This record gives sequence, C-alpha cells and structure tokens, in this order.
Amino acid sequence: MGKLTGFLKDVVSEMRKVSWPKRKELTRYTIVVIFTVVFMAVYFGLVDLGISEVMEWYLAL
Repeated sequence: MGKLTGFLKDVVSEMRKVSWPKRKELTRYTIVVIFTVVFMAVYFGLVDLGISEVMEWYLAL
C-alpha cells in the first residue's frame, strides 16, 4: 500500500509541473484536430468510393 501512495504522490507532483495550454491555444489545437479528422474522413470516403466504382466496373465485364 505504501508503494501505491508514493506513486500517487509522485503523479500529483508531476502534474503540477505540467505546462497546460492556454484557452486560445487549446481552441486552435481543437480546430486543427477537427479539420484534420474531417479532411481525412472525406479523403478516405472518396478513395473508398473510387475503389468501389472500379471494382463494380471490373466485375461487370
């Protein structure tokens, strides 16, 4: 039990040293992540659609 208590104290100590982002930075990072996720979803959706169309065309031969 002593090891667990020591570990938790170390965690709290390290968390106090963390440099948390300011609100403006956090907002900017969030927008970048959302934009990247949407872009990748559209990109892979289009690639999937293209591959599906090619496969349907090939199988219809």
